[in-house]
Amino acid sequence: MNTPTSEQDRLLDHSYDGIQEFDNPLPRWWVWIFWACIAFAAVYGLIPGNVLRGPGRIAEYNASLAEAARLHPPEVEASEASLLALTHDSKALVAGKQLFVTTCSPCHRPDAGGLIGPNLTDDYWLHGGKINEIHHTITVGVLDKGMPNWGKMLKPDQVTDVAAYVFTLHGSNPPNPKPPQGVLVPREK
Repeated sequence: MNTPTSEQDRLLDHSYDGIQEFDNPLPRWWVWIFWACIAFAAVYGLIPGNVLRGPGRIAEYNASLAEAARLHPPEVEASEASLLALTHDSKALVAGKQLFVTTCSPCHRPDAGGLIGPNLTDDYWLHGGKINEIHHTITVGVLDKGMPNWGKMLKPDQVTDVAAYVFTLHGSNPPNPKPPQGVLVPREK
């Protein structure tokens, strides 16, 4: 390889605006990497299918969702008949009362007469007064009104016990209850 010996030999013959260009070649290693990248891009663009790409991020995301659904199946809502059967089970009602006193009484009072939360003993309900609606409200909560979703903090059988207990509180007439709130849902006797 011939290297120019003087600066005059490294000047190119053309000039722009009266400025002559100096010949300063790139290092050989940089030129080889440049050509290797071009060759790799050509080969990569010609490879059919997913040989180097894999299944893709959307397919991987869907697979991870399916795996999560398999490992953590959605909880099935309790049926109205099974919840009504719990209202006659003294063991479930005792467990439900204990949970109600520890978790629900700060907002609904121990006698369910209503404090921050509504009165649970009358015929007026904000989110449905049927037993399956009560169960749903306890499970998902009412976050905009400050009630947490107890379904994520309690076990499913604990939620059903509390729902059965709350359902049995109808007509218990606590002293100084909170005024009625919501829609009238008369209970069938």
